[in-house]
Amino acid sequence: MNGAESLIRTLLAGNVDVCFTNPGTSEIHLVAALDRIPGMRCVLGLFEGVVTGAADGYARMAEKPACTLLHLGPGFGNGLANLHNASRAQVPMVNLIGQHATYHFRHDTPLTSDIEAIARPYSKWLRTSTASSDIGSDAAAAILAARTAPGQIATLIVPADVSWSDGGRIAPMLSPPKAPVASVESIERASSMLRSGLRTAILFTGSALYGEGLATAGRIATATGAKLLAPYPVTRLQRGAGLPIVDRVNYVLEQAVEQLKEFRQLILVGARAPVAYFAYPGKESVFTAPECEIHTLANPGEDYVGTLESLEATLSLHGTKLLAEKSERPPLPDGNITLAGLASVVGALLPEHAIVVDESMTSGRGMMAATKGAPPHDWLGNTGGSIGIALPLAVGAAVACPSRRVLCLTADGSGMYTLQALWTMAREGLNVTCVVFANRDYAVLKREFSYLGVGAPGPRALDMFEIGRPDLDWVRLAKGMGVPGTRVTSLAGFAAALREGFASEGPTLIEVPL
Repeated sequence: MNGAESLIRTLLAGNVDVCFTNPGTSEIHLVAALDRIPGMRCVLGLFEGVVTGAADGYARMAEKPACTLLHLGPGFGNGLANLHNASRAQVPMVNLIGQHATYHFRHDTPLTSDIEAIARPYSKWLRTSTASSDIGSDAAAAILAARTAPGQIATLIVPADVSWSDGGRIAPMLSPPKAPVASVESIERASSMLRSGLRTAILFTGSALYGEGLATAGRIATATGAKLLAPYPVTRLQRGAGLPIVDRVNYVLEQAVEQLKEFRQLILVGARAPVAYFAYPGKESVFTAPECEIHTLANPGEDYVGTLESLEATLSLHGTKLLAEKSERPPLPDGNITLAGLASVVGALLPEHAIVVDESMTSGRGMMAATKGAPPHDWLGNTGGSIGIALPLAVGAAVACPSRRVLCLTADGSGMYTLQALWTMAREGLNVTCVVFANRDYAVLKREFSYLGVGAPGPRALDMFEIGRPDLDWVRLAKGMGVPGTRVTSLAGFAAALREGFASEGPTLIEVPL
């Protein structure tokens, strides 16, 4: 058994059975091992940012790591923007990066680079394998690191000769350490705050935003009158009719300050205190009121669900009836396209158990309000602010949950970063309905420009914000990558296209000119 074979067999033994890949020459022996050894699903991406973003989406929904396979430092570097998002999402991921053979590295050939330096900022665990006999144990250590709470990115660099040399061994798996519940003192303090009668919010993230964690948080909020909040950069939020009411913190500074001004206490469960993404002249960055007391109930990496259950027990709330979202859809609108109308169409038609991938910061701002009473669904957001995540994230979510419909909401500007994901959707036959809001603008930058007190944008500034001349034709772009597309000009047309997309086998795309 060579090193590459022991690596793949160890990954499979560790329940890592999906590989999002864009390999090159230095990874050929890993490709050969994947070819010979059954059990690993390999999903090709035509750009490394698709690969890393898809691994992120997969981890959010599968709750386990996929691996990526990338080519040397430049290939890995192409995927860094969505690795930034994945690191902020705190998801498990194992990156495999090929390296020149150890004896060839000294020749400083054109693709030689310091891969460890490139990988270090986004890798909680990082190692370069040095011997085929050790690569199995290196892979096991990478899986263990990735699965350590709250979820981490592990990067294993594999020199070519380590892959092709004999002597590989499958390594045994180790269980990740059990995440600790928050301290008794922290739980008691939160309990005291919730009993105080002061207006209190709980801002929580990770596993607390779905499943049993969300249900427990809902019972606590119902019994105490606390408000449940999710961060704007939300990794995964389960929501809809019958589920606890959770509001997402607003992105826009003034709106977030208004949203949070009533609270005198804020309890954090795995989340950071909410602040603005950017600084603005003469404006405060903090969203909460100065008199608001902030208490960290659970730190990142602690057991959020167990902590909430302990808090519930301390409050003696067992048997509390849940205050949940009502089953209520907006009426299906007609007429000309408006942002409110588009949101109402989505709210009226969203299928049960859908997965919504949302990177429509400007055009889709009303989507969450319009869908709160739709059947239960999951909502995935951009966690790190690096645009171009929606289409790859949808790929990964669809691979993880093939029986569920994925609705991908993206803008034309951000979609162009990783539109190669459409090709992967077509090739894999993924059930993704893509909605592209074609406003031909980086509209968020126009708004940011107005905040900074530098006057109205002139012609050169507008040239950096507007992406027309020529206009992008998303229907043709999609068709060229094997995805059927349509352009709609009315709300009725959008509703018809959305219905068709939800009913279809495989991916579809809807372009909405704005």
